[in-house]
Amino acid sequence: MNSTLILRCSGRAVGRYVFSPVLDARLSERPYLHPVSTLGGVPVTEEMPDDHVHHLGAGVAVPDVAGANFWGGRTYVRGQGSVELDNHGAQVHQGWKLRDPDGFVEELSWRAGPDCADELLREHRTVAATELDDVAWALDFTFSLTNTSGGDLSIGSPATNGRAGAGYGGFFWRAPKRAAAPLAFTATGEGEGAVHGRTADWLGLAGDGWTLVFAGATARTRRDPWFVRTGEYPGVGSALAWADRLPVPAGETVVRRLVTVVADGVLDRDAAAAYVRKAVGA
Repeated sequence: MNSTLILRCSGRAVGRYVFSPVLDARLSERPYLHPVSTLGGVPVTEEMPDDHVHHLGAGVAVPDVAGANFWGGRTYVRGQGSVELDNHGAQVHQGWKLRDPDGFVEELSWRAGPDCADELLREHRTVAATELDDVAWALDFTFSLTNTSGGDLSIGSPATNGRAGAGYGGFFWRAPKRAAAPLAFTATGEGEGAVHGRTADWLGLAGDGWTLVFAGATARTRRDPWFVRTGEYPGVGSALAWADRLPVPAGETVVRRLVTVVADGVLDRDAAAAYVRKAVGA
C-alpha cells in the first residue's frame, strides 16, 4: 500500500505526496506529488497516463545516473535507440527531518543494482506550499543530491546518449492531457518550439482553467535549459544534463531549487512575471 501525506496551503489541501509508492520496477519507484490542484480545485498533474505510464505527477526523475534509470520506462542507448533494460533504480524514503501540514524535509536514498541494494546518491528534499493570493499558491521544491557511491559518477540523459533534443531529467511536472494542448511561454518566446531547450528565468504553461509558472530560484538552477512538451503530451522539466553529462565527484553535492506558481485561470506574461517575483523574492 502506498504511504502518503496531504500537502496543505493556508489550511486547504492542494496536493498529495506519495512518499513510499508501490510500483512495478520498470516505473523506477520514486516519491511524487499527485494530485496537485489549484486553490479552486482544478487538477494540474497526471499520474501514469497511457501515453507514458512512468510519468508520475511532479517530482524528481533522472534517466541516467551512472547508467541506472531513475526515470522509468525504456533507456536510450547510443546506436540502438530506446530499449528495455534491467537497470531501473529506486528513490527510497528514509525518513523526515520535518513534517508539517504545509511542507516537509525528507531524506531519500537513490539505489540501483541487484535488488536496488547499492546507494548511488543521498537526497535531502525540502518542499513547502505558500499562498500568494486568492488565485495562486507556490510550491517551493529543493533537492540536494550527494554522491555516496564511493567513486565519481555522472548524470546523463537521452540527449547525452545520442537522442537530440531529449535532454530531460531533473525536476519534472506532468500536466493533465486534454483535447487542446496547453500553451508554453516565457518572457520572450511562445510555443513549444520557441522555449524547448532554452534557458529562461521562468516558463509558463497555461491549460484549460489553470496556469503553471516554473521558475529557477537560484542562479545555478536558472542555467539549466527547460525541457518542454505540449503537443505530444503536456510536461515541463528543468534539465540537469541537456547537452553534456553532469559530473558528480565522490562526496560532492548537486543542488537545485524550483518554485512553481499554481494559479487558477490563464495568466498573461505580466501576471506570470509578477507572481514569480512574489514567489521567489526577486
